[in-house]
Amino acid sequence: MRSAKDFFRPLAVGAPTPITEVPARPSRVIHFFDPSNAKMAAKVPAMVGTVDVLLGNLEDAVKADRKEAARAGLVEIAKATDFGEHTQLWTRINALDSPWALDDLTTLVTEIGDKLDVVMVPKVQGAEDIHYVDRLLAQLEAKAGLTRPILVHAILETARGMVNVEEICGASPRMQGLSLGPADLAADRRMKTTRVGGGHPGYLVRTDPVDGDVTGARATAQQDLWHYTIARMVDACAMHGIYPYYGPFGDIQDVVACEDQFRNAFLLGCVGTWSLHPVQIEIAKRVFSPSAEDVAHARRVVEAMGDGTGAVMLDGKMEDDASLKQCLVIVELAERLAQTDPVLAELYADARESGSPEEPAPASASGAPGDGDRR
Repeated sequence: MRSAKDFFRPLAVGAPTPITEVPARPSRVIHFFDPSNAKMAAKVPAMVGTVDVLLGNLEDAVKADRKEAARAGLVEIAKATDFGEHTQLWTRINALDSPWALDDLTTLVTEIGDKLDVVMVPKVQGAEDIHYVDRLLAQLEAKAGLTRPILVHAILETARGMVNVEEICGASPRMQGLSLGPADLAADRRMKTTRVGGGHPGYLVRTDPVDGDVTGARATAQQDLWHYTIARMVDACAMHGIYPYYGPFGDIQDVVACEDQFRNAFLLGCVGTWSLHPVQIEIAKRVFSPSAEDVAHARRVVEAMGDGTGAVMLDGKMEDDASLKQCLVIVELAERLAQTDPVLAELYADARESGSPEEPAPASASGAPGDGDRR
């Protein structure tokens, strides 16, 4: 058994001290690129500053005979590119049971560890996978003389990983977050879908029959196959102070459904998503940034609540300490994004200026809204 006192001590002599809190850096969109693809690689420098995260992908999308080329290409790109303050460099290594994962880590950490922010580990089954990567990273950081720890991001792609999601989140101080891997998870669960993320027309609910006529017209609504999984992932991440992400949406052409799926994940608590094609970048940036209207309302609630105690009536709705906590989530996110995104900074500034300074009415002495009021 490992003592809690040792949890934040380096796992190798000379390795940097583990962090006690994950940096709250914007990561609305994690844009994947293949470092072995010269055309994609050439576009990377121009994308710096336009996306929150650029991820050099070494895993499934790269063919076996291109693995070493992809690894070498990522090293070359990282050495030649200034990623600035607002774009992070991540990589997705090969699965830990593959013949490439060890070389991925030993090469990348020693060659470009000073540029690398996060290592994404696919098909994580349990805490033991994170423990392995944790110790290895510490040894390699010490060898390379790095002064800050490289963080770890796990992908939930197996039923076992889903069952162990809480222990995965708490396995190491390096844990930065989790992403949903819907395609591999669907296969491992034996789900009967061949889609990469999103809903399915066969997964639906139907209204009750009218007057017992089961063959009559009855409205249906398509359901979200991933609601439970994302919600559980969000809870596990929140419990351990790390960040949840939606993963890939495979239908590049269906930008409407893509936006819907991203928004569902955002509303449930995810902070970002993957982008597999440039068309998804702006969708992700828009969806995972709170709207100007939501920011303006949240600021009004924060201002109206004063010290955060009691309750007030605002626009016919009761706002109390729970409302304040919800609104602070929106305000803090908006302020963080405004620091790195000039367009959002202007948008949120306009929202502040256009917000109504209406004086809130106090709630009743019991803290409940008056007759006719609804939350």
